[in-house]
Amino acid sequence: MNRETFQELALIRLKESEALLEEGCWDGAYYLCGYVIECALKACISKKTKEHDFPPPRSTIEKYYTHNLKLLMESAGLDVKLKSDMKRNRELEINWYTTIAWNESCRYERRSESEAKDLYLAVNDPNNGVLKWLRQHW
Repeated sequence: MNRETFQELALIRLKESEALLEEGCWDGAYYLCGYVIECALKACISKKTKEHDFPPPRSTIEKYYTHNLKLLMESAGLDVKLKSDMKRNRELEINWYTTIAWNESCRYERRSESEAKDLYLAVNDPNNGVLKWLRQHW
């Protein structure tokens, strides 16, 4: 996997999530929205690597193989920037906190229409969405 693949997957998962929303498949739409952000964050992490560098310590690498969006944000080195931007942008802050409620175990949970639509909007808000913010850094 490389940065371009993660970028492509983020956009593909977004389209899939939108298609599921249109079909009223709330559970799947919610689930895939989280993977949009996971892929985007992994694209940000990939941007930090250099082709001929020795890999980082194992403990650092293990942080990259997680579904925890907050931990991935830290691993991407964007957590401080996000906090700063959220202080100036309340909508981004709301969208981030909506987004980090997601985790991979939600695949075993039911989600309502409003939960699915709220997460989709938090991810894809054209002005203050989490994906828009991450795309500035990937």
